[in-house]
Amino acid sequence: MTDTPLPGRLGDVRMDGELPARDDLPLVFDELDHQMACQVYLWALPLVSYAQWRTQHRDVFGATSSDLVLYESYRDRLGLITANATTPYVLNFFDLAETGPLVVELPPGHTAGGMSDFWQREFAVMGEMGPDAGRGGTYVVVPPGQQPPEVDDAWYVLHATGMNVMFGFRTLDPDPASARRLVDAVRVHPLAERNDPPSTRIVSPEGRPWTGDQPRGLDYWVRLHDVYQSEVVDERDRFHLAMLAALGIEKGRPFDPDERMARLLTTATASGELMAQANTFAKRFEGSRYWPDRRWDTAIVLSRSDQRAEHHDELLERASWFYEAVSFSEAMKSRTPGVGQAYLGAYTDAEGQWLDGGSAYALHVPADPPARLFWSVTVYDAWTRCLVDNDQQRGDRGSRDADLQVNEDGSVDLHFGPTPPPGRESNWVQTLPGRHWFSYFRLYGPLEPYFDRSWKLGDITRQ
Repeated sequence: MTDTPLPGRLGDVRMDGELPARDDLPLVFDELDHQMACQVYLWALPLVSYAQWRTQHRDVFGATSSDLVLYESYRDRLGLITANATTPYVLNFFDLAETGPLVVELPPGHTAGGMSDFWQREFAVMGEMGPDAGRGGTYVVVPPGQQPPEVDDAWYVLHATGMNVMFGFRTLDPDPASARRLVDAVRVHPLAERNDPPSTRIVSPEGRPWTGDQPRGLDYWVRLHDVYQSEVVDERDRFHLAMLAALGIEKGRPFDPDERMARLLTTATASGELMAQANTFAKRFEGSRYWPDRRWDTAIVLSRSDQRAEHHDELLERASWFYEAVSFSEAMKSRTPGVGQAYLGAYTDAEGQWLDGGSAYALHVPADPPARLFWSVTVYDAWTRCLVDNDQQRGDRGSRDADLQVNEDGSVDLHFGPTPPPGRESNWVQTLPGRHWFSYFRLYGPLEPYFDRSWKLGDITRQ
């Protein structure tokens, strides 16, 4: 027995000798359910994120499983977590229980894309980093547990790791007309309809407001319950599924929490998000692993396509990624010079302070950024993790900007703040007072000086 006060939320529990007083057991069980719900919140972030995004496709854009949604304008992408503001996105979500084996016809061209399940586990790379190597080809996606159908030997057969899948790609061609022709040439249809396939409609958000941000409060659990009903269960998830059942979320049963459980789940959602924010913006570890003398760090830490963590630290970082961002592809962490992309993230200024939307900052980009294609710097709102919704209606600057001001030595000075520095408007991104922000520096086709770290990006410094 001990007289040491009980910790935290259990501090009000009275003890009856060495055991909790029976009248106070509800306090203990409340804490147990709260802690389970916090862990489930973090575990389910990737699943709920895609489920939320799919509701926007269906309910806001009116997209069906025969369509593709094209995110082209800045406004179109304001609901997309950590969207690239430079290249268009084309994607949709499919339920293989409804479609059966799915056919994707990808034309030749400069694209980066693939397929993932709703846990955001990539099971196929397509386009320049995939088996077609940019030459185009026909893919057939087979639902879990099904034998591959008999198809042409030239087709690529993909085995889905979940019943719900996302197919998406980005066009990398700098010419907008060529990029649009590529998008229009993509075809998606059920294999059963290959003899008379329906046309693939390209749907535009048309500037309509939408959000891919995970719902807050009880809506988070409603979305989780809904998508769980139609998804296969992996052995790795058994412990979390037991927690789900204790929280009132099971297959084949309605989600109808009583007042107590609704209160606990709502509180745990807020607590879980605080944990996700801490993991995201502090990365749990102070200091950069990429450049120890810089604030920039590798934004993407996922290193294995099955996304099973080998170490506790890696597991925490995986949880932070699916709060910070949406989707993952091996092409996003290229290890081959000149191929794929590289991402660096900055969440604080040179002094280690949060980036404040009401203050002015500068970033020095040294000459010759090691990118075969192009580079860009993008600003995101810390609360939504989406592009900053400013009056300027742009959130990035980069090498593709015709009006970018370049210094005599080839370096570039970029500026961030609520007002532009005089004469430097073309190198400025507007931030919002009262809101924090973070930034990604992207290299498309990263070159050797990035990998050997001989080229180093400056810190974001307060002016």
